[in-house]
Amino acid sequence: MEKWYVSAKKADFENWAEEFGISPVTARILRNRDLTKSEEIRKFLYGTLKDCYSPWLLKDMDKAVDLLLAAVEEKTAIRVIGDYDVDGICSSYILTRGLQLLGARVDTAIPHRIHDGYGLNDHLIREAKKDRIGMILTCDNGIAAAPQIELANSYGIKVIVTDHHEVPFVREENARGEEGKRQVLPPALAIVDPKREECRYPFPGICGGVVAYKLIQAIAEKTGNEELKEALEEFLELAALSTVCDVMELKDENRILVKEGLARMKNSRNPGLLALMEVNGIEPEKLSAYHLGFVLGPCLNATGRLDTAKRALELLQSTTKAEAMSAARELKELNDSRKNLTLQGVEQARRYIAEHGIERDKVMLIFLPDVHESLAGIIAGRIREQYNHPVFILTRGEEGVKGSGRSIEGYHMYEAMTAVKQYFIRFGGHRLAAGLSMREEDIEPLRKALNEKAPLAKEDFIPKVHIDVPMPLIYADQSLAEELERLEPFGAGNPKPLFAQKELIFQAGFKMGANKSCARFRVRTPEGEGRQLVYFGDLEKFGAFLNQKFGEGSEEALYLGKGVFSVSVVYQLGRNTYRGMTQLQYIMQYYC
Repeated sequence: MEKWYVSAKKADFENWAEEFGISPVTARILRNRDLTKSEEIRKFLYGTLKDCYSPWLLKDMDKAVDLLLAAVEEKTAIRVIGDYDVDGICSSYILTRGLQLLGARVDTAIPHRIHDGYGLNDHLIREAKKDRIGMILTCDNGIAAAPQIELANSYGIKVIVTDHHEVPFVREENARGEEGKRQVLPPALAIVDPKREECRYPFPGICGGVVAYKLIQAIAEKTGNEELKEALEEFLELAALSTVCDVMELKDENRILVKEGLARMKNSRNPGLLALMEVNGIEPEKLSAYHLGFVLGPCLNATGRLDTAKRALELLQSTTKAEAMSAARELKELNDSRKNLTLQGVEQARRYIAEHGIERDKVMLIFLPDVHESLAGIIAGRIREQYNHPVFILTRGEEGVKGSGRSIEGYHMYEAMTAVKQYFIRFGGHRLAAGLSMREEDIEPLRKALNEKAPLAKEDFIPKVHIDVPMPLIYADQSLAEELERLEPFGAGNPKPLFAQKELIFQAGFKMGANKSCARFRVRTPEGEGRQLVYFGDLEKFGAFLNQKFGEGSEEALYLGKGVFSVSVVYQLGRNTYRGMTQLQYIMQYYC
């Protein structure tokens, strides 16, 4: 079971409520998002693109712009090299299209996940030399590609890196903590990455798509090119999509960029995005961050996982509805296939855990040689959600073992891998996610090393539920639900608010949906008022909880309308519109 915590951060909530025209409840939620100053709250509630940071604050932005403009002027052949995930695809599109509007000789190369692997590699550099490319512009990769950039330099190819990943580092001898790290930058002519130590960009938590967007914004400002300025409206849509799909925190300017990008995407200028919405049955006016992360994003990702990401790039580059719809249908079919393969992979991972006693490990290292390597990250995420342990899923690739990791709060995955880097051929990533390649014979030594060094205690594996406000259902009314919509878009760093209510009496249950996989419960509050709770979680698990706590047959009694079960719940508040009617909705998330 989860451990519940009530957030108790202090502030003058009444004063905030009066100053910003919100309820004290919403003021508490804002404080729980680590907002402490009036200017931060104003920006959160009312921020616009004018509140975003100047692209010129990024280290080396001036160098990158000057180098690119000189290359355009000299008709140098430029190749944009991206990545095969949503962030890499979107940033590739932004940079390529932006440079095309300047009149550049530019093309795009996106690595094949299986044949090339992540980011720059020797093969891509040799291909660039063969094609007489004079400049490589990376996006969403490159910061860890020093050997490949050295190779490009030896061929006389200029390289500009735009990335957002952690910069590789070495620890100085006899040094501890952050001051003991020394970043190792690749030998590129310009390196635009907010994670650089010398970079003073105010908000380093941006994705590759936003870095690309900022680069084109800087070029538009310097050149005054009106066509490029106009294109920034479309590029903002792609930057928003990248931000959500790369699970960046929706704080500070990220929140503004996603909010503004969503607003534009509802009337998208990109035929490919419109087609993808249409084939997935999404009404543009109802588009939300959820649709970006869980519907549109997976379709774009699927092509890079099971085939080549070039098809996703072609979707974004479509100029007619016919070609856009053809590409969109293909991506949706690939994603449907990916879902089935993922379910099989998750089941294999569970069997591996049981057979090898992996649940006893602090860090789970699971070797599934026959699983498609492109699904490793998704499977790792699913297993991490179930067991709340850091998880690596390893598969057998064409050249050795490849893998992806997903972490938990309290375990910095990239730093943990750096401490055992001798076991990797290549690796990279963030605090919560990473990718790697390695030798098969090193799997067991790696498992032992990761677990020996893991600074994790028993309590780290108990999922934490952070409750924003303990609040009886009778106070969660239509007015508050409407006000909470001002806090959207929700996502990483800005989760949908959670409330808690003790001792609700569950009286009856009604299963809903084609597969009867969700339910509506009639409950009575301690004040004696009736309410309806909706639950989209695991009904079998909830039934087992009732039978264990109140005796066998309790689940059956509830669905027969004979329940008298006192249960405390954590819930979300929202509004649901169905057939033109909008109703208040209480959604149960956790129970005890």
